[in-house]
Amino acid sequence: MDNLTDHVTKFLYLEADLMDEHRFDEWLALWSSELLYWVPCNDDDIDPARQVSLIYDDRVALENRIARLQSPAAHSQIPRSRLRRVLSNIVINDKGAGVVEVSSNFILAESRHHRQNIFAGKSIHTLVEQENNLLMAQKKVLLIDNDDYINNLSFIV
Repeated sequence: MDNLTDHVTKFLYLEADLMDEHRFDEWLALWSSELLYWVPCNDDDIDPARQVSLIYDDRVALENRIARLQSPAAHSQIPRSRLRRVLSNIVINDKGAGVVEVSSNFILAESRHHRQNIFAGKSIHTLVEQENNLLMAQKKVLLIDNDDYINNLSFIV
């Protein structure tokens, strides 16, 4: 893949835009068939088999999450959150064999019901190359306040 840094950076910016604009089907298309979307709580390195996570989705669970968010019955998103995120500190580690691990920091602003919430953290993506395109195989989102009360996390982080 030519110019890996540009390709990965554009991928992360596209993903952020799709999440912010609630374009869930397009966002889901960025994932590989086997996937893990994980947002731990209470610590960054918990054992998700033994401890609670905010999100721990495989393909089926993520598709169900998207279906709920797209449903007109998604009362937790009426009105829909207005979202904008800023990415920084993108670090790319080419693992070889078409696998890239990327970490980046983010700040996510959510506005809903005349109230603004700020979320900050670090995302760790495992990207795989398929047919000269990058797809997410794993995404781990480490919220800096994952050990505190988090109100209404009913959108994609």
